[in-house]
Amino acid sequence: MTDHHNSLSGLGWGADFERQLDLDEIGAFPPARVTAVHRARVSALAEAGALTLALPAGTSAGEIAVGDWVLYEPDTGRVLRLLDRKSLLHRRAAGVDSRDQLIAANVDTLFITTSFNDDFNPARLERFLALAHAAGVLPVFVLTRADLCDDPAPYLDRLRAIAPSVAVVTLDARDPSQAERLADWCRPGQTTAFVGSSGVGKSTLINALAGLELATQGIREDDAKGRHTTTGRRLYRLASGGWVIDTPGMRALRLAEVAEGIDAVFPEIAELAAGCRFSDCAHDLEPGCAVQAAIAAGAFDEDRLARWRKLREEDARNAESLAQSRARDRSFGKMIKTAKKTHRKG
Repeated sequence: MTDHHNSLSGLGWGADFERQLDLDEIGAFPPARVTAVHRARVSALAEAGALTLALPAGTSAGEIAVGDWVLYEPDTGRVLRLLDRKSLLHRRAAGVDSRDQLIAANVDTLFITTSFNDDFNPARLERFLALAHAAGVLPVFVLTRADLCDDPAPYLDRLRAIAPSVAVVTLDARDPSQAERLADWCRPGQTTAFVGSSGVGKSTLINALAGLELATQGIREDDAKGRHTTTGRRLYRLASGGWVIDTPGMRALRLAEVAEGIDAVFPEIAELAAGCRFSDCAHDLEPGCAVQAAIAAGAFDEDRLARWRKLREEDARNAESLAQSRARDRSFGKMIKTAKKTHRKG
């Protein structure tokens, strides 16, 4: 009998994936869930157990995310194809390279983690919220180091100001028993992911939830900045029967192709914009701007508009860069195919 943890439903399989299978694939090519991505192969879990699968020719490791579902060929140990995702967290890669970096796939809940100290940054938290909303993933704020905070009220007030409907959990990450406060989102078959700066307690919480011993490091007391512990993404089984994806700390999150998610973080601006005189209003100096009228009336903070504008401009810029990069990749691929055909004919 198959271990219930390795049943498809236990791994997070559902109707969204089942309906993607062709009749000739059912039974012949089993599904597996990616737990780690390497240079030319992936680690995965299937009903048959733990697997190491080779990627198909022409497939880059950058196209596969931890949490993905794939079909594989049992005889060759090779991935046949990638199934469509129900959610995808991604960002523009750090550095000058215009590349889309996949963070995690098929996540149900995103734990946006910060601390009761100088790491707490509402503008950065809004970025993580936009990431979650764009992917259709439920966000939950997790605030650590609660044991060292004499007055949490100012922090909680600032969270309610930017996201009044998002759940907030406060805890001491170093106390394993307090990780139970996250249990409602870690039920069997559910997948969670932690994001946030290094050193805020993500790996410590995962250790408690999954019974692991991931390396952890504290926050530097002089500047409240963490030191990187997690260097790669990996899917872990939780003691509850759920799953969690550990991600490296991210102080910088470069948004791309998440315009709808940004608007979801600033719903009052999107709602007011519908009343502007011009449909392409930039909410700056245009006559008949409902957003500027609301600011003048004290309806909401002008800083909110500035942060919304900054994120929208960044998103548009990065989305354009990614589109151009993909176009170059397609052109290069066509050139290689043409060259190979010409060589064979010669």
